[in-house]
Amino acid sequence: MHLSTHNWMRAEPIETTLARISQLGFESIEISGEPEQYPVPVVRAALKEYGMKCWGSVTLTLGDRNLAAKDEAQRAASVDYVKSIVQYAHDLGGHNVTVVPATVGKVIPDSTPENEWQWVVEGLQEVYTLSQKLGVRLAIEPLNRFETYFLNRAEQAIALAEAVGPDCGVCLDCFHLNIEEDDMLGAIRSAGSRLFDFHVADNNRMPPGMGALNWAEIVDTLTDMGYDGALTAEVVAPVDRTPVSHWPDQVETNPVDISADQLKFIEDHGSSLLSEEFYTMLAEETAKTILPLIGKGR
Repeated sequence: MHLSTHNWMRAEPIETTLARISQLGFESIEISGEPEQYPVPVVRAALKEYGMKCWGSVTLTLGDRNLAAKDEAQRAASVDYVKSIVQYAHDLGGHNVTVVPATVGKVIPDSTPENEWQWVVEGLQEVYTLSQKLGVRLAIEPLNRFETYFLNRAEQAIALAEAVGPDCGVCLDCFHLNIEEDDMLGAIRSAGSRLFDFHVADNNRMPPGMGALNWAEIVDTLTDMGYDGALTAEVVAPVDRTPVSHWPDQVETNPVDISADQLKFIEDHGSSLLSEEFYTMLAEETAKTILPLIGKGR
């Protein structure tokens, strides 16, 4: 196992992200699924400069992106988007694409469970054909009920992966597992060989070690399963705007350019544009907790 991170949580140049994490013991990045924001030539050059790998990419299922949409044209455009992220990951040497099938933050269905399941399976099978050709694995991620109605538990994601194809897998995230599963460790074990990716944040979505989860148990479970992929940090720190905040300099005062959809996506997660100092602390705390558990202590 190795330590990786997402980068969608703070809008900053990819060089800034890689410079930070390369000094802290991270080995790869699971890059935001926005190829226009992070062009392949720029990312390739930065990865080489900082001696980092691309673990893969993650779909940012925001705005009109929705494989479960009732509108056929919307579904087709969403399939094209996910296919573009598979190509993006391949072009960067990545291994996986984590897929959230339905729009994040959408909690009202468009149609019947049967219709939506069929639409998502058909759309993902089209993506799967491309992913098999390119050698990039699809990993379907369930989110908690407050972020999506479509997939909330590991068993649902596993069932969807099985319906898509024999080499389709899942990505599990401790933050969501802690909310939805009655047995987190059992849910992790149930994925077996279909566990392609694993996202880490504590129960409060702060860095591992800054909440209530037992990270030694979690990592031991992954080790016993033979999981040898990334532990990808997806820390989405809640913003404390009250007088008792522990971090008065938490929010960025000079934000870089960010699209309206992406800003809404971050704010809908209860977070905001975070200051570089605060964001660096989140990465440091993640490394401090995870690296010793995977035998790569600093």
